[in-house]
Amino acid sequence: MSADTPRRIVLLRHAKAEWSQESDHERPLAERGRMEAPMVGRKLADSGTVFDLALCSTAVRTRETWKLAVHEMPQRPRTVYEERLYDASLGELIALVDETPDDVTNLLVIGHNPGMHALADALSGSGEGDALARMARGGFPTAAFAVVEFAGSWKTVEHGVGRLAEYWTPND
Repeated sequence: MSADTPRRIVLLRHAKAEWSQESDHERPLAERGRMEAPMVGRKLADSGTVFDLALCSTAVRTRETWKLAVHEMPQRPRTVYEERLYDASLGELIALVDETPDDVTNLLVIGHNPGMHALADALSGSGEGDALARMARGGFPTAAFAVVEFAGSWKTVEHGVGRLAEYWTPND
């Protein structure tokens, strides 16, 4: 693939989780989250994007979100459960994306806030329609996702490199 290959990264925040006595890492999805996750899976399937790779945090709520969402997709991408996604800073997230192999065109990342919002905001130098304004105004609620497009190698991912092509929340 050439240096100007179009790329797409979808940043998905896990669905609504329970507040429990468990450690934060072990929190399961709430009933609302179990309804949101398949909905987001259908929305991603309807986009027509075929993901080459999914990176999913090892937290229970992200794994459950992914398990419910992926069943709605026509094709299951290769999935890597990545513990570095849990509680990752913006810099750590960019470094993780930079490690993506160049044969991956469409990447899905299932993670947590504030990281997913921070990464979507940092990468998006421009936006489609009012997507940037809506994301700034609405934050990044559970089961929301942002689609950022850019051209080049994953190793060139940095602040402002992409265009926010879509921002979606379950309330849209």
